[in-house]
Amino acid sequence: MQGLDFRRIGENIRTRRIQQGLTQEYIATQAGGNVPHISNIENDRVKVSLTVLVAICNVLGVTVDHILEREYTAKDAMDQEILKELSSCTPEVKEKVLRIIQILR
Repeated sequence: MQGLDFRRIGENIRTRRIQQGLTQEYIATQAGGNVPHISNIENDRVKVSLTVLVAICNVLGVTVDHILEREYTAKDAMDQEILKELSSCTPEVKEKVLRIIQILR
């Protein structure tokens, strides 16, 4: 198994932070860290721990899988994502999606 791409993870955090107009200082304060550590995570100078990643994601209002989205390589991860999206759909929408899938195969 190949390791996680911490450079990409840091970029995903930075991109989301900037999209929301948040500073590294704000993230650090809210996540209980410090600015240099957030900077080091975003610039791939340290590997983010799971505890810190969850804290950052909570501040950003995103799930960990959003930040790690390109780290999943298993087909099963895509299946789970599709099922998650379908779970909130009406029966009518689910039927339409099923028809679309059948047409595409």
